Amino acid sequence: MSRTPYETFPGDLAELGDAAGVTPDGAAWLASAGTYPRSTLAFWEERPDAPVVLPCGTVFDVVNAPAIFGRRMLDRLWDEGPGSGPVAVFRGRMLLFAAPGTAARLPSLLGWEEWGGRGGTVPPLLCHGTGDAVTVPAPAPRGAPSPAPAGTRWLVAPDTRHPWLPGPEILLWAAVRAARSTVRISIFPPADQDAKVYDVSRRR
Repeated sequence: MSRTPYETFPGDLAELGDAAGVTPDGAAWLASAGTYPRSTLAFWEERPDAPVVLPCGTVFDVVNAPAIFGRRMLDRLWDEGPGSGPVAVFRGRMLLFAAPGTAARLPSLLGWEEWGGRGGTVPPLLCHGTGDAVTVPAPAPRGAPSPAPAGTRWLVAPDTRHPWLPGPEILLWAAVRAARSTVRISIFPPADQDAKVYDVSRRR
């Protein structure tokens, strides 16, 4: 499995990875976050290409990062850490699904790390928890009859009813290492560069 460094521009997010799409069990897990899971699943039966808005705080929290920095965090999680839970890109932002309670805890951990004092080079991370909701991409994989809008897709698609989700300490670890990384960014990646693929079998 090819594992190449990230060297791309946010507009090229559609070239990331090749998630096989959300499985039925993964869709059931996502739908369970809402008030009416059966209605959400029925909607997806009719419109598998449609994104939906789901509440955070019970089944999952979401850490919302700018595209390139989020990708650096994702690299740290997969190359040096335990892997990640489901991850999506939506309208140029990266959504890292996290354990419930992460949104309440992570900001204080980041503050303890003197996050704001790193030269202003680290963009803010938005933490969505209880009382918040996020729009998640459609469950349909790439190549479906009605593909999702450009830059909106799953990178690590939900594939089980009980996915492993990182907590605040793990995401802090990934964020700090991403902030210290010296990954070079080029808007002109080599033409034969392979897409990044995450081996979900490695997830702890």
